[in-house]
Amino acid sequence: MKKEWFFDRFCGEQIAIYAEDGKIVEVGVESEKQGDVLGNIYKGKVANVVQGMQAAFVSCGMERNCYLPLDEGAAIFSSYDGSGKVSSAELKAGDEILVQVVKTPRGTKGAKVSCELSFVGKNLIYLPRTDFLGISRKIVEEPLRETLLKEADKLRERGEGFIVRTAAASATRRALKLESEYLKRMYRATLETAKTAPVGAAVYREYDLPVKVMRDSLGDADTKVYVGDGELYEKVVRLARMRQDLGEKRIIRYTGERTMFNFFGLDEQILALTAPQIGLKNGAHLIIDRTEAMTVFDVNTGKYTGESDLESTVFETNLLAAKEIARQVRLRNISGIIAVDFIDMSEETHRLSVTAALEEALSADRAKSRVLPMSDLCVTLFTRKRMSGELSSFLLKPCSHCTRQGYVLSDIYMAMRIRTAIMCCFADGYSAAIVELNRALMNKILTERYFAADLAGPWREKRIYLIPHTAFPEEKFSLRGDNAQVLSLPDTAQILY
Repeated sequence: MKKEWFFDRFCGEQIAIYAEDGKIVEVGVESEKQGDVLGNIYKGKVANVVQGMQAAFVSCGMERNCYLPLDEGAAIFSSYDGSGKVSSAELKAGDEILVQVVKTPRGTKGAKVSCELSFVGKNLIYLPRTDFLGISRKIVEEPLRETLLKEADKLRERGEGFIVRTAAASATRRALKLESEYLKRMYRATLETAKTAPVGAAVYREYDLPVKVMRDSLGDADTKVYVGDGELYEKVVRLARMRQDLGEKRIIRYTGERTMFNFFGLDEQILALTAPQIGLKNGAHLIIDRTEAMTVFDVNTGKYTGESDLESTVFETNLLAAKEIARQVRLRNISGIIAVDFIDMSEETHRLSVTAALEEALSADRAKSRVLPMSDLCVTLFTRKRMSGELSSFLLKPCSHCTRQGYVLSDIYMAMRIRTAIMCCFADGYSAAIVELNRALMNKILTERYFAADLAGPWREKRIYLIPHTAFPEEKFSLRGDNAQVLSLPDTAQILY
């Protein structure tokens, strides 16, 4: 199996794509300005405590106050300097506490935070305030599990904890010790920063997208890494040099005239992730419906009529659907509660087999999932841990013409598609590109300076003209190339920057 990672950055975004045999398996997107708040630690101030909800709302410098549950076990809340401890019953408005984001903001909901801090390494997760030892479920050999747990126990002081990650299965005792010391230094540095930091400041930030991917996902000797941006390539190479299991030779700088995603045939696969309908190999299809509370998958036989009886046709379709649903939630990074309306099956053995197929397909995902038994109505509920923001928040935005009930392609994704078309135009030998597009989108591209890096680099000697149209939908644009020295353009045309 050919395994490849692709890293690129443009329009203020960093994108990481993992593909197997040319088929996208996982996509990560992160804004360079905002970053991903998941895992960040903030010096927060309690805005109010709602005992009826057993929750506190904490100001952390974000758009909305963060939600802090007070009933998760015997929650103990430490003051910002790591000294005194306060029980949930004593927590009050105005208290300053350290909190870590465990769920990112979504829709109208603020981030969910915890006072049980954690620091993630390649082999270990350090829990400075939690007396706990745990180990990855993917390490299945019982003697190895016992050995690793004993080693982790030796590394902790009283009141501390460690979770042994999957990568630790091949780590040496010395590597575990060095990593544990490094994670403890990070915690002490966080406490020191918090002493003088203002309320709302991030006193610890999780690594950015490329570093997290290299920490958590790379290590397979057969995996190649392609990088489409020069500055990002230098960063990835520096990180690779620090990894004995990675190596600089596996990092390949892509320098083609077309975008890297276009060259490797990934563009159309990314576009397909914006569609609410997914076809299955046998002609059946899935429909995805997103709500604020959950994501719903509906399984339909579509054109597939089967070759024998109805029960066999339905069973075969549901098996295919279970595997594709697991793939789609990972691809689109769908999290929270997920409901699946499978096609009705009368036989109990078939319902159990479909549930088992879904569980097995989800087991390859880094994000933890929990699948509930299928009901008599053939509806299955499962949860998936939120790793970061859903991919749809990058690709889509609420439609302004249908009372925000539907979705259209987002401005940043439209800019990405236009950038790809411009680079293909220049790769085909044209010196000028004329883009006709929606007026509001053009204004966004100009004000946000999405293409500033390209204009300062490979587009320096090129000419790009934008022609706005009020009648164009936001998702429509056209592009043509030209080599004429003098172009005949409407008065509304504007040269890019």
